[in-house]
Amino acid sequence: MSNTNTNVVVNAPEIKIVSEKKRKRRNTLVAWSFIAPNFLGFFIFTLIPVVASFVIAFMKWDAFSAPEFIGLKNFITMIHDTTFWISLWNTVYYTIGTVPLTLVCSLLLAILLNKKIRGIGTFRAAIFFPYVTSLVAIAVVWNMLFHPDMGLINEFLRWIGIDHPPGWTSSSKWAMPAIIIVSVWRGMGYYMVLYLAGLQSIPKELYEAAKIDGANAWHEFRHITLPMLAPTTFLVLIMLTISSFKVFDLIQVMTMGGPGRATNVLVYLIYNQAFVKYDFGYASAIALVLFVIVLGITIVQFRIQEKKTDY
Repeated sequence: MSNTNTNVVVNAPEIKIVSEKKRKRRNTLVAWSFIAPNFLGFFIFTLIPVVASFVIAFMKWDAFSAPEFIGLKNFITMIHDTTFWISLWNTVYYTIGTVPLTLVCSLLLAILLNKKIRGIGTFRAAIFFPYVTSLVAIAVVWNMLFHPDMGLINEFLRWIGIDHPPGWTSSSKWAMPAIIIVSVWRGMGYYMVLYLAGLQSIPKELYEAAKIDGANAWHEFRHITLPMLAPTTFLVLIMLTISSFKVFDLIQVMTMGGPGRATNVLVYLIYNQAFVKYDFGYASAIALVLFVIVLGITIVQFRIQEKKTDY
């Protein structure tokens, strides 16, 4: 018998390539295991309803009978609907009042609290706390404060000599300003945190150089702080604008669109048309118009920002 020796030649580079491919495949599977649940939730609960809303906007549907295609009738109805135009104006009014006030207050708070002093974290947490507090609790407390007869705000106004203080949420004139005040108070803590992050990323050397050149606090704020915070301000502006156009929670809890139609905004109108009147076609048409408005405003803001960065 003869022994046959079989020589096995091991190709090390090929084994290395195979192991590298296995590692990449394993990393890809791990990555998808983290992404898939969120993506699946987005697909089921956001993407499909949004696409369905665009389709339903051209139909008549009450959720109980079969949908009927009616073309542009929902949009024609919208043009002649005074409630739609009032709601659109109220939404714009709320946005114009909320966005600049929240932006300015959050920036000023961030500058004031951007100090390395003892207990500063407590003040930051106190300002941020309303943002994470239950909205229902906030609305109930503020409704008590805004009470025309027994509220602390009107009591204070009478104490300083104002004999006829506003009716606030019971007045068609003052209901929206009351909503704006609560919205600014609640949201400024969150945007303050964003500004704090932006302030702490500004190099200290810029301020040191400005002081050497004789710049005062206003010059530092105008020529260093504001320009360096431009990206943060742009982000805050986009977020505030979008959130202002889709306001619903405060309106629902504090005024329910009243008194009359004084605080009836577009999202609240969509809610009423869909879940009170069961006119899902008309509600979807209004939602589509709201989407186009927000998209258009966002595109304009991005274009303006691009022109500023080009200069």
